[in-house]
Amino acid sequence: MLPELRILYFEDLEVGLSETLSKVIASSDVVGFAEITGDRNPIHLSEHFAARTPFGTRIAHGLYTAGLISAVLGTRLPGPGAVYISQTLNFRAPVRIGDTVDVTVEVAELVPERRRARLKCTCSVAGEVVLDGEALVKVPTKAEADPLAVRMGGGRGA
Repeated sequence: MLPELRILYFEDLEVGLSETLSKVIASSDVVGFAEITGDRNPIHLSEHFAARTPFGTRIAHGLYTAGLISAVLGTRLPGPGAVYISQTLNFRAPVRIGDTVDVTVEVAELVPERRRARLKCTCSVAGEVVLDGEALVKVPTKAEADPLAVRMGGGRGA
């Protein structure tokens, strides 16, 4: 199921505002990611190979898990219109097939003169942090998103 879209403009953001998305990692997700990216490392695709690794079973691609952060940024916080500037990632623990990943994005800092938001990003499985980092995104203002409607006193989200 795809997350419902929510549009937040720069004016709507405040430090501490957060959003969480949960996703169960299916084998088909991992296979699809491998097909799209070409990363066919058998640790992600072969149970036989993965059984001989320290993880003991197949694991999801780290960048697939990181991609779930992008889902939050592009659909919920800040939502449509936000543009990635940068992202740091720290991979802390593996994500296995069948795990439920909880992705939380929280506004850590606002830079009004550049309309940028620094966001704390955390992915957890059963309360254990598996990935964390920070994103910097450019967030449109209401006037940038729909200048005519703003001049007329309306606009999306008004």
